[in-house]
Amino acid sequence: MNIIDKLKWRYATKKFDTTKKLSEAKLNTLKEAFNLTATSFGLQTITMLIISDTEVRGSLVAHSYHQKQVVEASHLLVICIKDDIINSDVVDYYNNIKNTRNTSEDILKPYRESLIKTMNGMTIEERQNWSKNQAYIALGNLMTVCAIEDIDACPMEGFDPSKYDEILQLQQKGLKSVLLLPVGYRAADDMFAELKKVRKSISETVIEL
Repeated sequence: MNIIDKLKWRYATKKFDTTKKLSEAKLNTLKEAFNLTATSFGLQTITMLIISDTEVRGSLVAHSYHQKQVVEASHLLVICIKDDIINSDVVDYYNNIKNTRNTSEDILKPYRESLIKTMNGMTIEERQNWSKNQAYIALGNLMTVCAIEDIDACPMEGFDPSKYDEILQLQQKGLKSVLLLPVGYRAADDMFAELKKVRKSISETVIEL
């Protein structure tokens, strides 16, 4: 199938086949795809948790509006943001550029100082919202990669982040959960798999100038 056929094939999976698990190769593809996702300035203030333990996932169902995909999927991906962006995050990023590309300090210094100034000019809430925007980019990228790889997925905002943060001990990691993506393989009797997609016409959603 071409990419459009793949995107037509994907849907928000409501029921997963609990007997089918993603291979390590598939999981590694998702890890790489997440890490290669474009982020503003390339700063990567997002982290992805991959949860396979069904007992842990079972404890999260009650805090996910009882959506069973969380535990029935092969794995649960939890996309998180840093609870704050501090100067050392920017410094570490530019050190990574220097080490990876052998870029001179003279070139990097003004960009580093400008980004630190930009981040310091925001409130903590603004920095968190900025990071959340990056999380949505990652979610979209992962969903497309899942479609290409014949992996079923269900993007989810419907959960209690504070409870997830508590159960997964994210505060200790300096993280906050913002999005979920259960991944695996659709159940044969998931009625939503055969429903036609409902979309506006392209002429309504795309404007050409």
